[in-house]
Amino acid sequence: MIPYDSVTPDDYSQQSNNPINSHENRPDKPEEACGVFGVYAPGEDVAKLTYFGLYALQHRGQESAGIATFEGTKVHLHKDMGLVSQVFNESVLNELPGSLAVGHTRYSTTGSSRKVNAQPAVVESRLGSLALAHNGNLVNTVQLREELLKNKCNLVTTTDSEMIAFAIAQEVNTGANWLDGCIQAFRRCQGAFSLVIGTPVGIMGVRDPNGIRPLVIGTLPGEPDRYVLASETCGLDIIGADYVRDVQPGELVWIDEEGLTSVHWHQQPQKKLCIFEMIYFARPDSIMHDESLYSYRMRLGRQLAAESAVDADIVFGVPDSGIPAAIGFSEASGVAYGEGLIKNRYVGRTFIQPTQTMRESGIRMKLNPLKDVLAGKRVVIVDDSIVRGTTSRKLVKALRDAGALEVHMRISSPPVTHPCFYGIDTDTQDQLIAATKSVEEIAKQLEVDTLAYLSWQGMLEATREDTNSFCSACFTGDYPVLIPEQVKRSKLILEKVVV
Repeated sequence: MIPYDSVTPDDYSQQSNNPINSHENRPDKPEEACGVFGVYAPGEDVAKLTYFGLYALQHRGQESAGIATFEGTKVHLHKDMGLVSQVFNESVLNELPGSLAVGHTRYSTTGSSRKVNAQPAVVESRLGSLALAHNGNLVNTVQLREELLKNKCNLVTTTDSEMIAFAIAQEVNTGANWLDGCIQAFRRCQGAFSLVIGTPVGIMGVRDPNGIRPLVIGTLPGEPDRYVLASETCGLDIIGADYVRDVQPGELVWIDEEGLTSVHWHQQPQKKLCIFEMIYFARPDSIMHDESLYSYRMRLGRQLAAESAVDADIVFGVPDSGIPAAIGFSEASGVAYGEGLIKNRYVGRTFIQPTQTMRESGIRMKLNPLKDVLAGKRVVIVDDSIVRGTTSRKLVKALRDAGALEVHMRISSPPVTHPCFYGIDTDTQDQLIAATKSVEEIAKQLEVDTLAYLSWQGMLEATREDTNSFCSACFTGDYPVLIPEQVKRSKLILEKVVV
C-alpha cells in the first residue's frame, strides 16, 4: 500500500528510532497490507454491515480502519488508527447513514504508520465524490505520481491508493462517466490492485489483470438484490451474505439500482493469484477454488510428510496458521498430533516494547510451550513460513527449555528468497534468511535437529488447480508484473532509512 519509490526519509523520521521497526522486533512473517469491503443495500444499515465485514477481515490488517458511506451525493467518512473495534462504536456508526458503503482495514508497510494514510481515500470529481479502498501495491508509482502532480493533483498521503483515486477523478473531470473514467485510470496502473470504489450512484469492485489479490461477490438474502464485495468469503459469512463468485482478473463489476454489470476492462488477463493468500494470509474458513483453505493447508501438511518424514513422538503446529498443515502431517506420517504451544489470542500488534531484562528472561507474549507435553519428547513443529528466522530461533529455544529431547522443524511452503512488491510487507532480499543461507545453514542457525521445507512443486500441485495460475515470486523471483529497478532500489533505501 505504500509506494516505496514515492517517499523520502523525512516522511519516516519520527519512526526511525522506534524499536518496533527493528528486524528483531518485527513479526517474522510476511504481513498482509489490507482488507477491503463494500456493500450496496438501500434500506439496510450499511455502516453496521461494513463494520462486521471488516471485523471478519481484521486478520488482513490491524493498524487502521475506515468506513465511507454515501447518502445521495453526501459522503460520511470515519477512519482512524487502531483495530476495527477500537475505531468504531455505536455512536460513530450511527453518524454514517447511506445506501452504500466502502470499508478498509489496513496493515501498513514499514514506517508508514500514519493516520493520513488510513483508508478509504476520498477524492472529489466532476461527478461527485469517490471513496476508494485498495488491497495491493502499484509498481509504476513514480510515473503515475509525476503525471498527477503535473496536472496539479493535491496528493496528501504517501499511498498509491490515493494516486489511483486521483487518476480516476482526473479521467472523470475530462468528461468521462464513472465506468469509462475508471477503466481509463486502471489502464494507467501497473501492479496489484483489488479495489472497492464507492460513488454517489453505485459501487464497483475491480481486480488487476493478474488477479494477484482476491476479491469476491456476495448477495444479501431478500429482494431486491443487495450486493456485497469483500476480500474473502469470511467477510460475507459474518453478515449472512451468500457467496456468488470471484471478481475475475481484469474485471470490473458495477453495482447500482439496475443490479450488477460486468465489464472485462483488460483484454488479456492472466490469472496469478498470490499463493501466500492460500498458504497463510486468508482465513482458513475462507473459500477459494470451491473449498476452504483449511482443506488446502491440510494437503500441504500431507505432502510435507511425504517429502520429509521424520521419526518423532508428537507433531504440532505454530498457532494458528501452522495447525492445519500439522494435522495433515500427522495423518500422513502416523506421528501423533498434539498441542505443544498455547497462543494468547488477545495479543494484537503492540508498540509497547518489553524491557531488556524482560527480553533476556524470555518474555513470551504470544506463545507459551506446554512443558509436561514436551518434556523428553522428540517433537515436530510445523509452521507455514520462515522470513528472517529470528522468531523461529527463539521458539526452538523455548521448546528445548521446556524439555524437548529433539526439535524437528517442517515448513509448509518453500524457502522465501525474494521480496514482494505486490502488497505484502517483506524484507529486502539480504534480510531474507533463505536468500543468503542453505537449508543446512538455516537449521544450524535455528538450532534444530532437522529442517525441511515443502517443495515448490508440491505446494502448487496441492492446489489441484492450474499451477501456472499462481504468483509464487517470493519463492522464485519470477515476477508476473515487471518490477522497475528504481522500485527495487527504493525499497532497499527505505529499509535502511527506517531500520
